[in-house]
Amino acid sequence: MAFKGSTVALLIGVGAVALCAGAIAALEAQQAPAAPGGRAGGRGGSAAGVFTAVDVNKQGFVTRDELKAAFAKWLADGDTARTGSVTEEQLAAALNAALPQPAAPPAGAGGGRGAAPQNQIPKPEDVAKMMAALPGKAPAKPKQPRKVLVLAKAAGFVHSCIPLAAKTVEAMGNKTGAWTTTITYDPAAITAENLKQYDLIFLDNTTGAFLDDPNDPVATAARRKALLDFVRNGKGLAGIHAAGDSYHETAGAARGGAAAPAAGRGAGTMLAMQMVTAGDKNSDRKLSRDEFNSLADAWFDKLDPDKTGKVSQADFTARFASVLPAAGANGGRATAAAGAGRGAQQGRDMEVGTWPDFDKLIGGFFKFHWTYPQFITVKIDDPKSPLTAMFHGQEYEIHDETYTFGMDTWSRTNLHVLTSIDYAKMSDADKAKENWPRADHDYGLSWIHREGKGRVFYEAHGHDESIYAITPLLEHVLAGVQYAIGDLKADDSPSAKPAK
Repeated sequence: MAFKGSTVALLIGVGAVALCAGAIAALEAQQAPAAPGGRAGGRGGSAAGVFTAVDVNKQGFVTRDELKAAFAKWLADGDTARTGSVTEEQLAAALNAALPQPAAPPAGAGGGRGAAPQNQIPKPEDVAKMMAALPGKAPAKPKQPRKVLVLAKAAGFVHSCIPLAAKTVEAMGNKTGAWTTTITYDPAAITAENLKQYDLIFLDNTTGAFLDDPNDPVATAARRKALLDFVRNGKGLAGIHAAGDSYHETAGAARGGAAAPAAGRGAGTMLAMQMVTAGDKNSDRKLSRDEFNSLADAWFDKLDPDKTGKVSQADFTARFASVLPAAGANGGRATAAAGAGRGAQQGRDMEVGTWPDFDKLIGGFFKFHWTYPQFITVKIDDPKSPLTAMFHGQEYEIHDETYTFGMDTWSRTNLHVLTSIDYAKMSDADKAKENWPRADHDYGLSWIHREGKGRVFYEAHGHDESIYAITPLLEHVLAGVQYAIGDLKADDSPSAKPAK
C-alpha cells in the first residue's frame, strides 16, 4: 500500500529521500568505543582514524602497498607469540594501539552540565512538509487538559531529525487539541517534582545513557527513579526510533564468551571483529598472513574502483563502508559482503542491557539495522486496534533505518505488537546482511504495553526527516501517544503467551 496526495507515499525512492545527516553510511561505517548504555557510544566514524594510521608518510592519499604494510604491522603487533596469525582479541589490541582514540566525553556529558549542545532547530523545509502532513483530528477526546514533556537528549548517536521530531509532537498536540508540549534537551528536567505537571514523557530519539550524569550518581539514581515511578504510578511513556537505542552495550566477547580484555574496548574493537569476519576463510576465527594479504587487496580494490593506484582521504572515508561486513549485533554498517561468503553468524546477539528496568519499560533494545535506507514491508499485526486503524489492515512499504531487537530483549510475551517486519518479503540478500538474526524471524516495529498502572507506546521508524511527513505514520504516533496518555482505550494484552 502506498499513500498518495498530501500524505506523501510511504514507498520513498532512495534518491528522493532527504538523508538524515547522521545516517550517511560512508561517514559512519565504524563506531566509537563502547560507552555505557548506548550503541558503542554512538557510531563514531573511524574511517578517518584508519586512514591516518595507514597514511604514514602523510601525503594525503594511500596506496595498495601502504595499506598492505599497515595490515602487516597490525599482524606483527598482534602476533606477539609469532604464530603467524592473530585472533580477534589480539587484532583488537593491536588496532586500539595503532588507531587514534576518540577523546573522553566532556565533563557532565549526559547530565546537561558541560556536554556540547545539540542542534535544536529543525530545517524550515522539513517543518513545512511535516505541518502539511499533520492529522487534523485526534482519535480520542482528551479526558482533561494534557501536558507532554518531550525529552530530546541524546547521550550516544545524535540523530539530525531530533528537533523535527520534537516539533512534530508539539505541532500535533496543538493542531488536534490533544495536548500541550514542553520540549527539553536537559535530562535534569526528569525529577519527581517537575514530572507532577505532566501526563506523558516522549523520548525523542534518545540514545545511550540519556538520563545519567557521570559526575553525579545521586542525580542519576534520582532521575531513573523519577522516570520509572512516573510511568508505574499511572502516567504515560512514548518513544520513537532511537529511544530503543538506549541503555545497552556490546558484551565483551562476541558469541557468548567471557568479557573481553580492557585492551579490546577501544576504537579498533569492532573493526577487528569485522576484519576477522570478512577475512577468515577457514573459519578458525583467526587471520593468517595470507588472509591478511588477501583482505588488504580486497579492501584496496573496493577503495580504488577506478584503479588509479591511490585513494584520497575523502574517497577513503566515503568508501570505507564498502569494505566492511555486517557488524550485526553491534549496530555496525551492513554491506552486501556480509560474512564475505561465509553467511551471517547465527546465535544470540552480543548486546547486553545496562539498565534492565528501562530495557523492559521501552520493550527491548537495539541490536542491528540494515544499511540505510532499507526497503521494508510492514505488516499490521493487530488490524482491529485503534492504533492501526489508519492502515486499514493493509501492509505498507517504507524506506528508513529499520531497527531489530534481539532474542533476549524483545518478546511478544511482554508486548502487544501493533506492526512488524514482513520478513518473508525480504530478499535473501537482505536477510543475509544481518549477523545473529532472530531464530524466529520476528521483528516488531511498534507496540504498546502496560507498566504498573501506566502505559507505554513505541515506534521503531523515525530516523529520516521524511518519515515526519507521512500522514498515516503521524496518525499512528498520535494514537500511540493518546493510548499512553490514557485517553484512547486499546487492547494492550501481550501478543503471545509465555511458553510452558
